[in-house]
Amino acid sequence: MLFIVGSMMFTATFYADPRNCDESERNCAPWLVPIAKVVGGAFGLLGAGKLVANTSSGSAIDPKTGDLVWWQDRVGSSGGHGGRIHPSKISRIRIRSDSDSDEVSLYDHGGERQAYFDGEVIPWPFEKWAKALAEKWPHIQIESV
Repeated sequence: MLFIVGSMMFTATFYADPRNCDESERNCAPWLVPIAKVVGGAFGLLGAGKLVANTSSGSAIDPKTGDLVWWQDRVGSSGGHGGRIHPSKISRIRIRSDSDSDEVSLYDHGGERQAYFDGEVIPWPFEKWAKALAEKWPHIQIESV
C-alpha cells in the first residue's frame, strides 16, 4: 500500500502545475509540488524496500520431509536464521496478544521454544494459521494468552 500511494503521489507531481493559483494570486504554493515529489518518492522507495525485504522471512512445509521450515534475515544467498521441525514433534503454539503487539512461540514436546520462530515468519492472523496447522496435526495445542 505504501508503494502504491507513494508511486501515485510521485507520478501526480509531473501533472500538477506548480504555478496553479486562484484569480487573486494570493493562494499560491509552488513549493508544495517539489515537496510532494520528494515525499511520494520516499514513500515509494520505502514501500518497494518492504516488498523486497518481505521475502527475507517466512515459513513453509517442506514437501519432501513434511517439516515446518522457517527463516528470517535471508539476504541473497545468505541462509539467514531459521529452523525446522516436523509437525509431529510440535506440542503447542502459544499466541500472546495485547493492544500493542502479538507474540507467537512454537514449543516441541520437551517444552523447548524453537528459536527464530515468531510472528514475522507466519501470516496474520496468527490464530487462523495455527488452527489450520492443528487441523492437520490434532495433537498440537493452541494456547491463546
